[in-house]
Amino acid sequence: MTPARKAQLPWVQIAWFGALALVAYAPVLARLVRQWSSDDDMSHGFFVPLVAGFIVWQRREELLAIKPRPNWWGLAVVLYGAFQLLMATLGAELSLARSAFVITLIGSVWLLGGTLMLRKLAFPLFLLFFMVPIPAVIYSRITFPLQLLASRLADDALTVLSIPVLREGNILELPNQRLSVVEACSGIRSLLSLTFLSLVYGYFFERRVWLRVVLFLSTVPIAIVANGSRVTLTGVLTQINPDLAEGFFHSASGWVIFMVALAIMVAFHRLMGMADDFVSRRRAHAVPQ
Repeated sequence: MTPARKAQLPWVQIAWFGALALVAYAPVLARLVRQWSSDDDMSHGFFVPLVAGFIVWQRREELLAIKPRPNWWGLAVVLYGAFQLLMATLGAELSLARSAFVITLIGSVWLLGGTLMLRKLAFPLFLLFFMVPIPAVIYSRITFPLQLLASRLADDALTVLSIPVLREGNILELPNQRLSVVEACSGIRSLLSLTFLSLVYGYFFERRVWLRVVLFLSTVPIAIVANGSRVTLTGVLTQINPDLAEGFFHSASGWVIFMVALAIMVAFHRLMGMADDFVSRRRAHAVPQ
């Protein structure tokens, strides 16, 4: 029996579109990479295209078997991406310019490969949005409530630990130190990284769609509690030595708390999976009435 032939992808068109996109977005991408290296909130940005590329590489046999059926709606998406880039450049809105690059990639896949190709690449293309920083307006609206929430959680936890504390907004007055829960301590960094990791983890280790969604949503309370725990830990350390509230120990506590949050997410996934398997077995062995 003759094996099925692989479909021939339009490599020439792909090369042209890729080259044009790189030329058009080169300044935007260069500034984006610089922000990844200088902004701690976006340090995960380096891993996003690598993970997305690895997923595409894993699916290469499946993708090569798809016969390209170009869809002209993809051209409309590409043109919209170009328009968004133009408007973002004129308005000096970096986030819109950077997300325009991802939109252009989506449109190019749809135009050159067709709807089926776009569906197969939907997840890695969606992941690319995580390499784009949140717009400044949205960022400021998210971080301040997170600052207040982290300080409130730390206030309650320190009170339980019998450590005197007076909270005024995002300021914690302790006997030996005044702690200010600034934007960098809002938890937005761990929230962004944890949500990205939850999507990747769910893709590789979970096939049930509903559990992937639950896992993704669980990262919000996990990240909030983890950040509140970090502020609490900082408050406790200041009672031992005020210098422990900053510098190496402050940064190290952030990494430790993030790894604990990641472990909690994995444990939560395991528990939910075990519970679902248990319910499925009970239903399978149930005797019909």
